[in-house]
Amino acid sequence: MNEITKDIEIEDLVRVLPKAVSYLSDKGIRCLRCGEPIWGSLEEAAKEKGFDDEKIEEFVKDLNELKVN
Repeated sequence: MNEITKDIEIEDLVRVLPKAVSYLSDKGIRCLRCGEPIWGSLEEAAKEKGFDDEKIEEFVKDLNELKVN
């Protein structure tokens, strides 16, 4: 699997890393609605919730670490 980036679509992120749902939910970013992924990229979802570029890069780093474990 390729490295997760801020440009990954939420739908793809949920498919390749199901653990991302609970991780992002803990951060206040809902990535599922009625069982279906929210549309848009990780960056768009995070910015919609007010996160800055530095925090988004932290999310990307954490998600890549989750993928390995």
